[in-house]
Amino acid sequence: MRLLLVEDDLNQVEILKPALSSAGYVVELAHDGQDASFLMREDSFDAIVLDLGLPLKPGLEVLAEMRKAGDETPVLVLTGRDTWQERVDGLKAGADDYLGKPFHVEELLARLDAVIRRQYGRSTQKIKHGDLELDPDRQLVIDSDGKEHQLTGIEFRLLRYLMMNGERVLSKSQLSEHVYEEEQIRDSNVIEVYINRLRQRFGKGLIETHRGQGYRLKG
Repeated sequence: MRLLLVEDDLNQVEILKPALSSAGYVVELAHDGQDASFLMREDSFDAIVLDLGLPLKPGLEVLAEMRKAGDETPVLVLTGRDTWQERVDGLKAGADDYLGKPFHVEELLARLDAVIRRQYGRSTQKIKHGDLELDPDRQLVIDSDGKEHQLTGIEFRLLRYLMMNGERVLSKSQLSEHVYEEEQIRDSNVIEVYINRLRQRFGKGLIETHRGQGYRLKG
């Protein structure tokens, strides 16, 4: 899942980015409201963590603009001024959830997972497809016999994105964007290697190839 973290407090970023990456998110960063607005227009994300107290452009203005433009990406708002009025203003501007500072990283991860699940119409954290169940907390797959299969970071990101979009054909470039972070080499051909690794582990029929289009999980 591809995430935009908009936060100007570098100390906070140093805490959040590794935690989000460890949870399986591909994290892009913006440190002010102008950069955030630009990235929202140019790229697509599965969720946005948005601080309200931003330089150059306030977070509420960034949020209102993206909603006015029809962008329905889930947004978890952060603020150091945890007043009821600001919570109301954030929700009215289009926030999906609200978290006041200071907060526990575990709560942020839980709330972020919840807003993404709602976006995909899922009520539980574990993701099921056919005989497989993906456990995001432990980043492993449980098969029909109850056997647990530990995944590498890239295998987990790739399989989770395929399972969340089970009915969609996803191109190599789409999958690459949701597997690799900006500073990593995004070679879409490497996606084939990991697709084949997942097929070897969970069956050749797990993932369909649509020539010239991409891949999707077999229904």
